Amino acid sequence: MRLILLPIIGSLLLVGCSHMDRTQQRALSGGAIGAAAGMAISALAGGSLLVGGLAGGAGGAAIGALTH
Repeated sequence: MRLILLPIIGSLLLVGCSHMDRTQQRALSGGAIGAAAGMAISALAGGSLLVGGLAGGAGGAAIGALTH
């Protein structure tokens, strides 16, 4: 089920970026990458995927928005 959702989420991210400026695009992509990384680290560490995804997504979005 999770593998089915990956292409759907990826296509939504590409479509969602069409009317955004560069800062918004970086925040969105940083959040998505951070969420995936947070979930992967949580899965390896045996923690909660939800908490890892939320923490990683928030951190990634913040870093993406603040970088130039």
